[in-house]
Order: sequence, then structure tokens, then C-alpha cells
Amino acid sequence: MLTIILFGGNSTQTVDLFRQAEEIISTSFGDIIEKSSIYKSPPYGFEADTDFFNKVIEVKTKLTPNEQIFKLLDIEKILGRKRNINCGYESRCIDLDILFIDDLIIETSYLTVPHPRLHLRRFTLVPLNEKWSYKFHPKLKKTMKELLLECSDESEVVVSSE
Repeated sequence: MLTIILFGGNSTQTVDLFRQAEEIISTSFGDIIEKSSIYKSPPYGFEADTDFFNKVIEVKTKLTPNEQIFKLLDIEKILGRKRNINCGYESRCIDLDILFIDDLIIETSYLTVPHPRLHLRRFTLVPLNEKWSYKFHPKLKKTMKELLLECSDESEVVVSSE
């Protein structure tokens, strides 16, 4: 299976945590076969003092979709993520979201693939377009390039110097 994962976070350690997450993914999840640059953007959906960093990777894995989501949640926890389930958007040291698994459409109580809001967010679409602009969204029937052109989010997303 080919899985595309979005990394995100806005702490002072986030970029280092991205490196650590990649190491863990390489040893326990699958082979990283492609990755985008790291991008910087303002917080989305809430106010925060620090900007967010985002990155997209593609992994070849033998894990099932269920195993993948639980493995990523474990990696977040290992790297210090504490989820506040009663809160909406908030600052976080690291967030690992599955964007795509092959061309599958999955809708369960704990996993929705493709990610249900990826087409609404420039911080997701810009890094996706770096390497996967012609990736086809199996539900929306459009490429990442088309989705970026249509995206109403006007947030500035730039390559980070980190």
C-alpha cells in the first residue's frame, strides 16, 4: 500500500519531531519513498502565537489501514502529543494525518480516507502539490493541482528555512 501522510505542528521542537517521526516510520511503518519540503503557515481555525510547520511524506507499507492509524497515533504519543478531545483546533507539537491510502475510500468511526478536509486547506494542498500535483482524489474526482487552484483558503504557505 502507498500511504500519504501529512505532518504538522507548531512547537519549538516540531521540525526535530518530524525527523524523529520519519525515523520511527522507517523502522516500524514502511519505506519512505517521497517527501515534500517543510512549509510554514499561520494557524488555521484558531489563534496561536506560533506558526505551523507542515510536510507530506509517502510511505510504502504492508500495514492495514487500521494498523496504520493506530501506529501513527502511537508515534504521536511517543513524541509527546497530548490530545485534548474536548477541544477543537489547538497548538500541538506534532500531528500525523493520513491523507490517502492508495486510491481507497474509507469511512469508519476512527478513520476517514481520503482526509475529509484536505481540499479546504492550503497548508495541506501546497506541500501535496510539490510532489503529488497529479494525484487524483478518488472521491472528489480532481487532481491536487485542481483542488489547490479551487481552494478558498487564502493563508500564506511558504517553504520554511528550518
